[in-house]
Amino acid sequence: MGDSSSSASYIRMVHHLIEECIVFNMSKEECMEALDKHANIIPVITSTVWKELEKENKEFFEAYKKSREEKASEKETRQRIQEMLLDSSRKDTNNDD
Repeated sequence: MGDSSSSASYIRMVHHLIEECIVFNMSKEECMEALDKHANIIPVITSTVWKELEKENKEFFEAYKKSREEKASEKETRQRIQEMLLDSSRKDTNNDD
C-alpha cells in the first residue's frame, strides 16, 4: 500500500514547485511549461495541482492574478516609453541633412 503515500509525496513536490513558480511571478501556463521542461512533470498534473491550490486559496490567487496583470501593463508602458525615446533619438540623429 506504499503507492498512495508515494503519489502524495509527488503531489507535495509539485505543490512546492508551483509555489516556487509563484515566487517568480509566473502564470499557470508558464509554470506548466517550466515544470515540464525542468522537472519532467506532465503539464496536466501541474494544472490539476494548481487548480486545487486555487480552490483552497481563492483570495490569494485572485490577488495574484490582479498583481500579475498590473505588472504586465506596467511592463508594456515601460516598453512603449522606451520605444518612443528610441524613436525620438533616431530622429535626432537622422536630421543631418
